[in-house]
Amino acid sequence: MNRIIDHPILGSIDNQNTIPFQFDGKTYYSHEGETVAAALLANGVRRLRNHEESGTPRGFYCNIGHCMECRVTVNGQSNVRACLTLVEKNMRIESGRQLPNIVKRMVKEQ
Repeated sequence: MNRIIDHPILGSIDNQNTIPFQFDGKTYYSHEGETVAAALLANGVRRLRNHEESGTPRGFYCNIGHCMECRVTVNGQSNVRACLTLVEKNMRIESGRQLPNIVKRMVKEQ
């Protein structure tokens, strides 16, 4: 785990409940009140999605809701910002995938 367990201002997290959630089909655990981004980082996950066109990996950037780099799919809803969304028990989170390039496919078929 890569989680801060005793913060000088926020205090200790020893008394917080842990809840399960899934990311790309694998079960992880979060403390109640953590964002998806914080929970994934604490569990060692750094890649949240692939760029829609280039396929390059994307992770956390600003972590305050401005850049949209942390977009994931949560319980079937796409484009959810991981840094602003609190983990809920048994939440299903999926990373973003590279989209097929329809224009290139159409050119190849001609």
